[in-house]
Amino acid sequence: MLSRRSLWIVCAVAFVHGLFFIWYQQPDMATAWSDQTGYRRLGEVLAATGKFTRFPDAPQFVPEVIRTPAYPLFVAVIYRLFGVGQLPVAVAQTILFVGICLLVYGAARLIVSERLAWYAALAVALYSPIPYFGALVMTEVWTTLLFTTASWLTIRAVARGRTADFAWLGVILGLTALSRPAFALYPLALAAAGVIVAPLAGRRALVREWSAMVVVFALTMLPWFAYNYRTLGVFTLSPAGGVGRGIWEGSWQARWSGRLQNELTHLADDIDDRAELDRSVRAVAAREHLSAEPMLVYVHQWEDIRRIWTSPVESSERARARVAADREYLRIGLDNIRAERPGDLARRLARGVFVLWAGEIPFRYSEINSLPPRLIHGVWAIQAAIGGMAIGGLIALARHRRAADALWLAVPLVYITVVHFPLLTEARQSLPAQPIVLLLATIGVAQLTRHLLPFESQVHEREHL
Repeated sequence: MLSRRSLWIVCAVAFVHGLFFIWYQQPDMATAWSDQTGYRRLGEVLAATGKFTRFPDAPQFVPEVIRTPAYPLFVAVIYRLFGVGQLPVAVAQTILFVGICLLVYGAARLIVSERLAWYAALAVALYSPIPYFGALVMTEVWTTLLFTTASWLTIRAVARGRTADFAWLGVILGLTALSRPAFALYPLALAAAGVIVAPLAGRRALVREWSAMVVVFALTMLPWFAYNYRTLGVFTLSPAGGVGRGIWEGSWQARWSGRLQNELTHLADDIDDRAELDRSVRAVAAREHLSAEPMLVYVHQWEDIRRIWTSPVESSERARARVAADREYLRIGLDNIRAERPGDLARRLARGVFVLWAGEIPFRYSEINSLPPRLIHGVWAIQAAIGGMAIGGLIALARHRRAADALWLAVPLVYITVVHFPLLTEARQSLPAQPIVLLLATIGVAQLTRHLLPFESQVHEREHL
């Protein structure tokens, strides 16, 4: 049996790793990752007034139409306790990172040996993309903590078969969806796996327990749905944070390199005069020896849709215009997709899946475009290898008659892939599931190196959870 000192080693590695990225990210903390601005503002207003709005002094209440409330509330608590600033949030998220490592250890102990569970926790502690985002005021680490908690609770709830465990799972999944709306349908996918797929692996369907989880999840979400309906007349998870913009941006993914598309986006954002913009875009096309026409369509769509919500001056009008803009994003994005050739569509979707699971680059955002391509490709190769080992871990579980355990670890990966398949994909969208990927990769490496996994040693412990 491993001593507690071994777990303290994992905690120390994770904490030092987090401190390193707090230091490393300092040049970008205030300038890069524009998402931080909204979260900082919402957290500050919540801490000071208790109102979920960016404009607390407006004569008419201006609802938040993009961000969901769970993460801003976490930021508000940190601000209220330790003062407004980047460092308190970064340190708090470093502590959350330590918690993620311990949760992976706890989840792994329900499936594999203690030593292998420790290796899985250590792998998470050494995985740089998580502490990379821990230094920023963004949802990634917070959502990863919640989703890892949900994964641990899923394995634990199925092993114990107690309704209370499934109810707590519903609460955690509700908080996860209120942090990252993409997870709003995950409880239904998980329940479907439990009721339909799990019996095929020799497990009871547990229909009553999974139903309780879904009901509690819905009750957890209800106040937020009611807020949106009362303030905007829309019964939705996030009025302007829907799939419209993701569909539109996804329709352009893989058309050009990431650096070139980023350059075009900045041109569209910085140049208001259409004639000047067109000249700049044609110059870029000539430099790259590419057709200018698709580039012009892209920047024109970018400008036209953004003007829908940037033109209004009054805050409440702008909020409602942002909702209208998301509908326009969806309409034009679907038109773009219908106009694609089959080969272009296949290439875009294949690249999107690769970026989703292997495309994270844990270097300063301001320096990414100046990195040598070989370095970027090397980072991608490492992540692709981790993904390959994770698939090997699922196979190892199935070969050792642990198909049910493999199911609960596979559902998050399948769900995230399916949900983001038609959208613009970024590597950080899969970050909440990366601790599970690392757990599976650890199992895959153990199997590959002929260190036979003592799965059977866990059966007795699981029966007494």
